[in-house]
Amino acid sequence: MLTSHLVLANSGVAFGTSGARGLVTDFTADVCAAFTLSFLAVMKSSFKVNTIALAIDNRPSSINMAKACVSAANLIGIEVIYYGVLPTPALAFKSMALAIPAIMVTGSHIPFDRNGLKFYRPDGEITKADELAILSTETAFSPLTDLADLTVDASAATDYCLRYVSLFDKDLLKGKHIGIYEHSSAGRDLYAALFQSLGAQVTSLERSDEFVPIDTEAVSDDDVRKALLWSKEFGFDAIFSTDGDGDRPLIADENGQWLRGDILGLLCAQSLGIEALAVPVSCNTAIEASGYFKNVSRTKIGSPYVIAEFDKLKQKYQRVAGFEANGGFLLGSNIMVKGKPLTALPTRDAVLPVLAVLALSKTTGIAAQVANLPQRYTHSDRLKDFPTDKSKAIIARVHASPQELLTILGVNADKLVNVNATDGLRLTLASGLIIHLRPSGNAPEFRCYVEAESVLESRRFVCKALKALESIKLNV
Repeated sequence: MLTSHLVLANSGVAFGTSGARGLVTDFTADVCAAFTLSFLAVMKSSFKVNTIALAIDNRPSSINMAKACVSAANLIGIEVIYYGVLPTPALAFKSMALAIPAIMVTGSHIPFDRNGLKFYRPDGEITKADELAILSTETAFSPLTDLADLTVDASAATDYCLRYVSLFDKDLLKGKHIGIYEHSSAGRDLYAALFQSLGAQVTSLERSDEFVPIDTEAVSDDDVRKALLWSKEFGFDAIFSTDGDGDRPLIADENGQWLRGDILGLLCAQSLGIEALAVPVSCNTAIEASGYFKNVSRTKIGSPYVIAEFDKLKQKYQRVAGFEANGGFLLGSNIMVKGKPLTALPTRDAVLPVLAVLALSKTTGIAAQVANLPQRYTHSDRLKDFPTDKSKAIIARVHASPQELLTILGVNADKLVNVNATDGLRLTLASGLIIHLRPSGNAPEFRCYVEAESVLESRRFVCKALKALESIKLNV
């Protein structure tokens, strides 16, 4: 017999900012079983659980991981409704409607040699306390020898699309030409029909049979070029895409310029008339400077921290939401949109922010809406295959003596006015330059965010900071 606690402790898989993540080779059938059984044990301590929901992304490894999860649940008499390849927010929406737990097999935006499991309670995402409970639970089970067959239930995909088709006017996108960069997104079979049902002309772009790890916080130079070329060739009003599991949006304006995720979130919140926001510390300060919101709370990076802030905000405000720098929008309260109800969906969603911004910019275009915002520009990138312990050591060193980094960057004459260690290290200078360093919570990567008064300046300092981090790495 195996015990879930020992299997997970020796697995090499750990919880990050959004679910359990690790190398595909570490997600053996027994590791997937251990996670599933521990998760169900934790859920049973608070809920009556007879059925769970499950879906996957398009990674090659996801289907066998799903089979292992289903086989483990079946060992203890739990029925599994399998929804096939599906965006994460669609699974969350369906499972919350059914009031049952859910497991999403996805590594989101990280490379295809990695994967992950994301867990949902019947009332939404698991908490950090739930994560600790899952890792510490002792559940005995026999090693899996046979994996279950899977039959797809299509109702979750249908319900997710209906959520938005029924909310917005049927002619919302009439006269608009939308490009959909499909690549290997889990929602690629849904988006064209969804946009067409709202009146848009749709052109599908670059569907891939190989997994493409789109990172909406660090858009590749290749994808930047693609959007510009597509916009010029087709005359799109917008280009829409997502990361691998469809919970982080990517949208380009009519000029083929990709919007930063936090700018998209800001415009979405404006469009929906949100009163109070919870956003991670890494988000652009244009959020506060815009003056659109009665309250903006800053949190650690990761949807669990954003969600945890919602309960506090809802004690005072009726229309509560949050978003992350990756663009994922979390609706924290039930709201009315032009007389129609929209139920809360406190998990990252890619479709709502895009449709809300298209509604906001229907007559002006997206670029004009962005131009109306306070002009603060963020750029981010990361060092790949960068050991997490090295990242943490560098952050500790810079925290102890920030002047070393500022000198390397050539800004030592600029006064340091704030040091924020909420998540990683965020240095604010008197000139308005902001440099934010943090280890990725999902992969061995060191991320750098820079906010400045121009696009060129933010890009320049990200490049300089990453080179500086490489040099400091040699001395820690």
